[in-house]
Amino acid sequence: MAEVAFSWDHLHLRSADPVATARFYVEAFGAVETGRVDVKGALRVMLDLGGVTLFVEQVPADTPAPPSPPFMGIEHIGLGVADLDAAAAALRARGVVFIEEPRQARPGVRIAFVEGPERVRIELIERR
Repeated sequence: MAEVAFSWDHLHLRSADPVATARFYVEAFGAVETGRVDVKGALRVMLDLGGVTLFVEQVPADTPAPPSPPFMGIEHIGLGVADLDAAAAALRARGVVFIEEPRQARPGVRIAFVEGPERVRIELIERR
């Protein structure tokens, strides 16, 4: 059987307010909006965040919220930074909420967690 190669395509987020959610990723992390499309009556905002395509798609307002971590499935999004302290200061200035303050995870690795829209956990990781 032939070897099958896989490549990254996108990360799909769902939101009751995709415009506000997309704005968070643009304003907090410098994501770039690359387009908007209608998908069966739902708005999908497409972003580029550090080379990763994010789809932020509208769902009905009564869609259940995710549970508090830990839970099965995707647990968080990880974003690399060169200087965790500088990134934390910039995010705080933008009003981003920290759910875990910067800390040493293990030698050469520092991490922190912020909360995105719809309680998405976003890890900031500095590797030295």
